[in-house]
Amino acid sequence: MARARSLAAGRRRRGRRGDRHHPRRHELVERPARPRRRWRHLDRRTLLVINLRYHLVSLAAVLFALAAGIAVGAGLLDDAGATLNNDDQARPDISPAIAGFDAAYAESTSPGLIRNTLADQSVVVFTTPGARDAEITGMMENLQSAGATVTGRVALTGKLLSPSERQFAEGVATQAGGDEISGDGAYELIGSALGRAFLAPETGETDQAARTIRSAFAQGELIDIVQEPEQNATLAVVITGPSSSEDADYGVVVSQFAGAVDASGAGLLVAGPVSSSEDRGIVGRVRSSEVASEVSTFDVTDTATGRIAAVLALVRESAGTSGAWGTSRSADGPLP
Repeated sequence: MARARSLAAGRRRRGRRGDRHHPRRHELVERPARPRRRWRHLDRRTLLVINLRYHLVSLAAVLFALAAGIAVGAGLLDDAGATLNNDDQARPDISPAIAGFDAAYAESTSPGLIRNTLADQSVVVFTTPGARDAEITGMMENLQSAGATVTGRVALTGKLLSPSERQFAEGVATQAGGDEISGDGAYELIGSALGRAFLAPETGETDQAARTIRSAFAQGELIDIVQEPEQNATLAVVITGPSSSEDADYGVVVSQFAGAVDASGAGLLVAGPVSSSEDRGIVGRVRSSEVASEVSTFDVTDTATGRIAAVLALVRESAGTSGAWGTSRSADGPLP
């Protein structure tokens, strides 16, 4: 009996806790229902589009970064510089994974970007001291992929680019060029001579006057003809190396004769790696000179994607539009 009374009392207590009664009414007062969360179920196709857009935006950001030179080192667009190694080559410490991606992307996209863009043009390649072989070779291969005829490769020596050798270089130019060249100053005469030796408005066979100038400059150790051009070129590319202590002077000289070289053909591009656009670099000096509006510049030749964009810069130059493209130090943006 006591056990039954205890069970009944327990049920009454549970009933009082479980059921809420109004003190003046006996009917049951219901608990207010909690608002139920409504989950928005997206259609599978909608999720696929969102995911696809996310990956496309991410990939575009990476590729843009590579093309602009951001991803190939520790802040290549900054003036702070990157971690350097590889003797005195001043090469940025590039991650092998990034370099591999950059090269693969360039190889897969270059045919669609540059094919036949220079089909009716010929190009002579000039190099300055410190220009790296891999970048020179890559540029020449891209020019050929664009349909251009690469007529030859000529190294401009430190003797030609040294201001202390100005009078000697001017003397060689005037003696070898004679009436074939013109200019108001020493470096305008030197540029006119180089232009007459290697460039022409149209591709054609090299004549005796051009061969005489080439021979005189080579004998005077002002140039080193790495690959003898059999024809005159319509366009010229000057490929520079990383910024060095000599480049401040070299850049001044290049900027002074670049206009005369440009006037001999259909256009001139001065291109180099990221550091070449620093204030003391050759590309940087050209950009700050009076000839900046006449010739084009590009400053990311130390990436495979950059060398593709450099070809596009030359395409714009050949069409009569000069500009400065590449890193954040470029006035006209990353891409032509």
